[in-house]
Amino acid sequence: MKLKTALIIGISGQDGSYLAKLLLEEGYQVHGTSRDADLSNFSGLKKLGIIDKISLHSMSLIDFRSVMQTILQIEPDEIYNLAGQTSVGLSFLQPVETLESISIGSLNILEVLRFHKLPIKFYNACSSECFGETLGKAADEETPFRPRSPYAVAKSAAFWQVANYREAYNLFSCSGLLFNHESPLRPARFVTKKIIDTACSISKGKKDQLVLGNISIFRDWGWAPEYVIAMHQILLQDKPDDFVIATGKSTSLEKFIDITFQYFNLDYKDFLVTKNELIRPTDINYSLGDASKAKKILNWIPTVFVEEIIHKMIEDNLSKV
Repeated sequence: MKLKTALIIGISGQDGSYLAKLLLEEGYQVHGTSRDADLSNFSGLKKLGIIDKISLHSMSLIDFRSVMQTILQIEPDEIYNLAGQTSVGLSFLQPVETLESISIGSLNILEVLRFHKLPIKFYNACSSECFGETLGKAADEETPFRPRSPYAVAKSAAFWQVANYREAYNLFSCSGLLFNHESPLRPARFVTKKIIDTACSISKGKKDQLVLGNISIFRDWGWAPEYVIAMHQILLQDKPDDFVIATGKSTSLEKFIDITFQYFNLDYKDFLVTKNELIRPTDINYSLGDASKAKKILNWIPTVFVEEIIHKMIEDNLSKV
């Protein structure tokens, strides 16, 4: 029996690494791309001990020819597009790069699938950022989009491209509207990882300040290894569809900081410094997701919540030599 083949575009990130591990365990042949595979670090794949089990390729998402050649060469059964500029904060500084890498990148994949009539299942990584402010209500698949960052605008455009190609050309194209999800593989520029790493350094006497912007925001934080299971389940369905993936619990960033410092029996107020220049031009004050549809159709239920996530990230940091 022929093994299923998966192509993970943007495999070097947090989600790409965990998804690769999951698919290998499911018996897939896994291929992954990065803009320059020879120069990329692939630290997540190395940390999970799976880099030698994956075929890596160089591919530029905004170069149609590069996308076409890669897909036609690999002939995957499933494509997961997790690539593009992934930082909301950075998108305000790099709006053009953000829009091109996310929106044009997704469109290039869809055009290859349409033009060559390829029976490939396609997963698009969308974001809870598309919803913007929901006035304290949990967002589900019917909640209107009101993006509040260049990143969210780009993700919204990609979402509607995927939906349009599904309806117009009968492609098996799906989007996962994932709320925030964390792990030890988070890059240092993300605020959750910054908090964890700084608190660990303070506990060792190596730092004396945690410098942040707005700490009053609320986010629905989940555990990344569970969220990639949902991605895979979305493509295992008989019919293509879009799904919100979330825990249904929202926690303030201030509480996230407090839980982190409590681990070391420290008061975060003794170390926190807030700076206005770190506050985004526009932001979402309260974010919460309703994953009832994923529970019903995918049988996906989150089991790891914010306090355990924080402890797992701290323990991973402290385990480093």
